[in-house]
Amino acid sequence: MTLQPYACDPALSRGRRYPELAAPTRSEFQRDRDRIVHSTAFRRLVYKTQVFLNHEGDLFRTRLTHSLEVAQLGRSIARTLGLNEDLVEAIALAHDLGHTPFGHAGQDALNACLKDCNPESAGFEHNLQSLRVVDALEERYPAYNGLNLTFETREGILKHCSRRNARHIEAREPGGVASRFVEQASDGPRWQQPGLEAQLANLADEIAYNAHDIDDGVRSGLLSLEQLEDVELFAQHCRETRLAHRELQGRRLLFETIRRMLSAQVFNVMDATSAALHQAAPAGVDDVRRHSPLVCFTDEMALQSASLKRFLLQNLYRHPKVVETTQAAKQVVRDLFDAYMADPTQMPQAHIDRFDGIDAPHAVGAKPERVVADYIAGMTDRFATKEHERLKGHTVFPG
Repeated sequence: MTLQPYACDPALSRGRRYPELAAPTRSEFQRDRDRIVHSTAFRRLVYKTQVFLNHEGDLFRTRLTHSLEVAQLGRSIARTLGLNEDLVEAIALAHDLGHTPFGHAGQDALNACLKDCNPESAGFEHNLQSLRVVDALEERYPAYNGLNLTFETREGILKHCSRRNARHIEAREPGGVASRFVEQASDGPRWQQPGLEAQLANLADEIAYNAHDIDDGVRSGLLSLEQLEDVELFAQHCRETRLAHRELQGRRLLFETIRRMLSAQVFNVMDATSAALHQAAPAGVDDVRRHSPLVCFTDEMALQSASLKRFLLQNLYRHPKVVETTQAAKQVVRDLFDAYMADPTQMPQAHIDRFDGIDAPHAVGAKPERVVADYIAGMTDRFATKEHERLKGHTVFPG
């Protein structure tokens, strides 16, 4: 398909950190996607928590299935808007590569461990860790560490970043992927937005997890249809489903309601973004970067989406049964961190070789606590659980 002028064109990419010859049959963004799919970190996502821990059921979403759903939604919207589908897909597939085992519980615990170890530490941010994975931690190529992805894909992966961490990245890579978090112009904020494909991947992420967390919440028995019918975004599509299919009940009713809810949000993004682009009339990617976000919901849909997120926070993510496993997961991460810091030989030698001052081929020198955090962040739920049992001799998860 023909790209719109404001889409990211792979032929005009800002390039890779290590220059490479162009591929004969694939665009630069297709190559990024393929490198991500073949990476070790991507395969690990199949055993990393979305909401429910991996051992709690075979049919709950994992970080991998979540990433695939984000990519599917993103590509569908990108095609209609004339954006680069391959870039949206690459960002979507890579956006959670830096997530710890046990989801946000693991991230929070690892952040606290780093802060406790060194109050001056930058802590742990999963978006920054995702960038760290593709820039440094993957070991697949003879000439460099990381996957050597294009600027545009890396920019989309780093969708959030603290000002402090952005300054550290900017010092190593002036004018690079973190510059939009630190640069200021005399007339106000400048370069504050990534390209439209990165904006779209970010919104597709929100649409996907709102929908599939409803599905998983009901499947788990922690949410009911009666509860969900108090949430307008769900309720209006549930009413439409009942009118169209009066005999439907149970899971078919749930699935059809979610399908309609997803479609409504997707078409809403298409319409609202088209209107925003028409009004802003960006001539190219640079104009997009200077503008406020252009990929968006309508105001009404944004309010409905926010209401659904509040409902899920209160009724699912903070459900006593979820909190119980969350606390256990945090304990696993804390225990692993303490054990490896006390005795680094409990880690594989390849990780010890990454400590500052070790002269090993392709070493990525880092402080011991950062190396330990990298090792733990790369674990799957079940590997972290087995490691904890090996080191501590017991399990902390409720039966």
